Amino acid sequence: MALVEKFHVVASDHAVGATNIKEGQLVTIAAAGIAPYAGTGVVLGVAGDTKSQSASGMPGVYDGWQNRASDGFDETKASRQMTVYHSGGEFATDQYAANVELAAVGAKLYANNSGVLAAAATGADTGVIAILTRAAGPYPSGVPGTDINGDMALRGDNLNHYIEFKLLV
Repeated sequence: MALVEKFHVVASDHAVGATNIKEGQLVTIAAAGIAPYAGTGVVLGVAGDTKSQSASGMPGVYDGWQNRASDGFDETKASRQMTVYHSGGEFATDQYAANVELAAVGAKLYANNSGVLAAAATGADTGVIAILTRAAGPYPSGVPGTDINGDMALRGDNLNHYIEFKLLV
């Protein structure tokens, strides 16, 4: 439920067509607008915003940390547009399948049917989406603390582990 944008090439805006999309999830474009990749179609890129009615997708250092509460945690509410990163870049995310925990740096990453990065291809239409550049592990937040490197670790999905990847789509 989090994406850390380290470097990006293109950040485009698209109409949102799904009710729930997590920041960091792989998305595709459908007739109604952006939707999570579900094993068919072509991966357009990585969602840069969260559309949710229950929780923020922003990375944080506390489990209860939330942002955009005034918009009901929907970062697309005002514009009805979602940022989609594509055409390259480097990112950190907690949106990946369990098999990525065992992948080595340099491994090819694919889109799985849940719209997250995976170490093996599962969809018929997906090729290599990204290259793993940092193995799964705690990710520093920049907030002073004691977890890693003097910083508190970011919280999130996958046991609060993040990977870093180079986007290829």
